[in-house]
Amino acid sequence: MPKRKKEELNYVPFTGSIKQFEHRDQKARTPETVYNQLNEEFKFDFDPCPADPKFDGLEIEWGQRNYVNPPYNDVPSWIKKAYEESQKGKLVVMLLPVRTQTLWFYNYGRYAKEIRFIQGGIRFQGYNHKCPFPLMILIY
Repeated sequence: MPKRKKEELNYVPFTGSIKQFEHRDQKARTPETVYNQLNEEFKFDFDPCPADPKFDGLEIEWGQRNYVNPPYNDVPSWIKKAYEESQKGKLVVMLLPVRTQTLWFYNYGRYAKEIRFIQGGIRFQGYNHKCPFPLMILIY
């Protein structure tokens, strides 16, 4: 197995409480290190669901190179919109929970050009522990 580079996401076991990740807070922000790593690779020009939006990202046209960390209580709407935007020739990179058994994954997720599974989870900004569920990056 090749050695991991220092900046890559590494596995760290979760030892916190799942209660911290209940659906009440849908504004969990991507850690800067994760966003910066992806931005270095993809050069994003738009985020359709920023932390404090001044628009409805589901109702507007997206940029050419999009980063999307949607509210996880409405993944079906966001992944459908991401797929539709990708069909217009736009790049869309999504950070999502791994839910390959869902209808939204079957209808849209499996058509991503690339799926990257994040081993071990990440710590979203504002949380003390890593999320207790697996995450994936979908690239359209």
